[in-house]
Amino acid sequence: MKQLVLLAGFLAGVALARAQSTTSTLDSSPLDMSYYPVNYPVLKIQDKVSEPLLARVVYSRPQKRGRKLFGDLVAYGEVWRLGANEATEIELFRDVKVDNKSLKKGRYTLYALVNEDRWTLIFNKETDTWGAFRYDSSKDVLRATVPVEKQANITEAFSIAFQKVEKGADLIITWDDVLVKLPIAW
Repeated sequence: MKQLVLLAGFLAGVALARAQSTTSTLDSSPLDMSYYPVNYPVLKIQDKVSEPLLARVVYSRPQKRGRKLFGDLVAYGEVWRLGANEATEIELFRDVKVDNKSLKKGRYTLYALVNEDRWTLIFNKETDTWGAFRYDSSKDVLRATVPVEKQANITEAFSIAFQKVEKGADLIITWDDVLVKLPIAW
């Protein structure tokens, strides 16, 4: 009996060790997060926070890798998840104004309708979704159209960040030679 218990324990240990050593491969579009105020978690642990947390964006960062992006990989006029993998989400920790329209604090999926000269950014109340495969426009809470700016430098990894402005922040989205700014005011 003692030998049977030892054998069972040994097999359980082998199974556990094997499970722990099996890791998934690195995602080619890693998950990232941006805050406003910029670097909020670091400022918080350093006791250097000078303004309250306003927003956090969680998104995946696809890479350009020599591909033609806009008008090809990201089709013009079709809803895009604004990144890769799971749809991008923004969480607002207070009520704000976007495109002079009120937007309540909360968590939203952020989609985009991409065109060559402008993007329409869409705040949608359906969260925790993959891609834009089940996008439902009836769940849109706000849409804002912003112009496309061309950059001289190429951004290899899709990026979202906040930039402080006088009465709020701009949500800056860059990839390839494209930059768009979504003004958020409070």
